[in-house]
Amino acid sequence: MTKADLIDEVSKLAELTRKDSEVIVETIFDSIVRSLRVGDKIEIRGFGSFRTRQRKPRVGRNPKTGERVEVPAKKIPFFKPSKELKDLVNTGGGQAPAPPAAPAPPAPA
Repeated sequence: MTKADLIDEVSKLAELTRKDSEVIVETIFDSIVRSLRVGDKIEIRGFGSFRTRQRKPRVGRNPKTGERVEVPAKKIPFFKPSKELKDLVNTGGGQAPAPPAAPAPPAPA
């Protein structure tokens, strides 16, 4: 799903204009980015949490030339899905998982 698809989906489900839906989606994304920039953790119950992790400086290699390159320390965004989201994804949208197959009858001797 792309951002445009998400905007269309919000527009349909909330019965809003596409422009209003775009403002809503952009505002949510901007709020998440602003919070992560200042080091805040965002927790959306039933969905997951966003936070930043600090990466240490390291020495990398340029894949084209093989030359050593100093990679500076940086913050990276990290998303951790909630248990509810994991369960929904693994059960196909809230449906119960398929029961295990019955064992095969023993082969005749």
